[in-house]
Amino acid sequence: MGYIAVRGGEEAITNAETLLHYYRTRGKSASLSTDQIREQLPLALDRVMGEGALYAPELAALAFKQAAGDTLEAAFLLRAHRSSVSRIGASEVVDTGKMRVRRRISAAFKNIPGGQVLGATADYTHHLIRFELLTNEAEARERTVRAFEDLARDGESVPDTFPKVVDMLRAEGLLSQKKPGDARPYDITLRPLEFPAPRSARLQVLARAETGGMLALAYANMRGYGHVHPVIGELRVGEVPLYFKGSRGNGPDLLGWVRVTECEVVTQMEKAEANSSARFTLGYGLCFGHNETKAISMAVLDRALMDEEVKSPTQDQEFVLLHTDGIEASGFCLHYKLPHYVTFQADREQIRTVRAAAKEEETVEG
Repeated sequence: MGYIAVRGGEEAITNAETLLHYYRTRGKSASLSTDQIREQLPLALDRVMGEGALYAPELAALAFKQAAGDTLEAAFLLRAHRSSVSRIGASEVVDTGKMRVRRRISAAFKNIPGGQVLGATADYTHHLIRFELLTNEAEARERTVRAFEDLARDGESVPDTFPKVVDMLRAEGLLSQKKPGDARPYDITLRPLEFPAPRSARLQVLARAETGGMLALAYANMRGYGHVHPVIGELRVGEVPLYFKGSRGNGPDLLGWVRVTECEVVTQMEKAEANSSARFTLGYGLCFGHNETKAISMAVLDRALMDEEVKSPTQDQEFVLLHTDGIEASGFCLHYKLPHYVTFQADREQIRTVRAAAKEEETVEG
């Protein structure tokens, strides 16, 4: 279900759009270029690409600029564009084991093969506003560049790829072995979502869901409206190679590298069957760009939706999957701004009729 602008009053609608763009451009500051947005607001663009379900940094920057910084509107623009582009083929299955890792941590183990790689993050520092950026932006930027160059010169080199942390648990028999995916993965862009949905469909929906909506439900689950209390086995950020199934008979062609965030959370023991050992269970999250909040929330909800016995809304497939798409949700919410004259008039007449009948009944009784 999608809601878009109402028809009618074309001149007024055009003028309203002109006014909107005027408010965005009327200031005296230099206009933001898409290059500036890509370079200086990368996390916002990653969120737009993830929720818009299209990895296109340049188009995401343009949509973000057009939407005046509204990430939901920018994602709407990007997904609308995506729906108009012809599909020319399919890529090979992405192997995250070949990721060029930029950041990699585990909360389950202190010492992991290859070591913890903190990467670019503010997780371990005070969340204080840097007021020097108001007046000394150029100087602060220069200091940051010099500090990074010193680190790059004196620091140790880091390998591109690392082994998976959860494989350590599998080697001990403490985690289920990898199961084959759906024989024919569900494509939510070509088929309507049906329930119960296979895991491939659930992961697709969550991968393009709105970050805040997923966080709210995952948080509710962790607080007790569910029973997934995760430990991050591994969280990694980096670029993965994307191969296209070539038609020239020379094997797949490398299209490029796509930045993603991947999260594997280890959760409580699964129900032990007869003659079987107790093991941990695993929730999985993967999304475009650098968006750790979304990847962790996705992994939590993925695990919650595996439960056959539904005891809370966060374990209910229909509740979670149909209420985390930001574009659908915002469209439904904002459509209430459009004319509802006929329905409201009908409701008003109904109230008048009920009140008149009640007044007439009081008169007769009196």
